[in-house]
Amino acid sequence: MSRRKKKHHEEEHENHERWLVSYADFITLLFAFFVVMYAVSRVDNERLIQVSSAIRFALHFEGTGGVEKLPLFQGPPTGGSDGIGQESGSPMRPVDREKERAERTRRKLETRLRALLRDQHASAVTVEAEGERLIIRMSASRFFASAEAALQPEAIPILDAIAEEIVPLCIPIRVEGHTDERPIRSARFRNNWDLSAARAASVVSFLEQAHHVAPGRLSAAGFAAGRPLPGHTAWSDEEAARRVDIVMELSAGDPSEGSPCP
Repeated sequence: MSRRKKKHHEEEHENHERWLVSYADFITLLFAFFVVMYAVSRVDNERLIQVSSAIRFALHFEGTGGVEKLPLFQGPPTGGSDGIGQESGSPMRPVDREKERAERTRRKLETRLRALLRDQHASAVTVEAEGERLIIRMSASRFFASAEAALQPEAIPILDAIAEEIVPLCIPIRVEGHTDERPIRSARFRNNWDLSAARAASVVSFLEQAHHVAPGRLSAAGFAAGRPLPGHTAWSDEEAARRVDIVMELSAGDPSEGSPCP
C-alpha cells in the first residue's frame, strides 16, 4: 500500500515540472523569431537574385520580356550621383538643362551686343550666368543722365537687342535699380531709393510698351546702395554700384522654347 502511495506521489511531482518543456519551446521559438527578423532586415544581394529568379519562374516570365531582373542594392549613391543606377549616359537633369540654357542665352546675347555696341560703349552691358539665373547688368551712366530716370536715346537700340533675346524665353523678368552711396535730393527724387526704383520702372515700362511683355511677367525694385558689386571684372566699384540689372530665373520658365508667351 505504501509503495503505491509513493509511486503516485512521484508521478504527481513529475507532472508539476512539465511546464519547463513548454517554456523552453517558447524561448526557442522567440529566439528563432528574432533571428529571422534580423536576417530579413539585412539586404543580401544573393538572396535578391534567388527571390527574383523564383518569382520569374513562378510567373513564367523568364525569357518573355515581362519582368527584368531585380536591381541589386549597391549602397548609397557616391561620387555626386543623384540616384541609384544612374548612368553617365542618362538624360540631362532639369537643373543641368536650365544651366545650359542660361549659358547658351548668355553667349547669344554677348555675341549680338558685341556686334551692336561701338568701342566706346563695349562695356555698357555685361551678361552673366549664375547657375539657373541669367543677369544682364547695364551701367546706369550709359543709360540714364545723372540723377534722372528717363532712358537716353542711345540706350533704346541696346534694350531692343536685349528684349528680342529674352522676351521669347517666356520667363518672369525682374528689373533691379542700384545706386552708389552718394546722397541725392532733387525736385523729383527725395533719395537714392526713389531714383533706383524709378530707373527700374523705366526699363519695365519700355519692355511692356515697346515689346508687349505681359505685365504679369514684369516686376521692378529699387535697392539704392544696399547691394554694391565690388570687384566686377569690367567696371570700377563706383560704376558697378550705379547699375540696372535684368534678372531672370530660367527654371521658372516654359521648358519648351519657342512656345507662345502669355
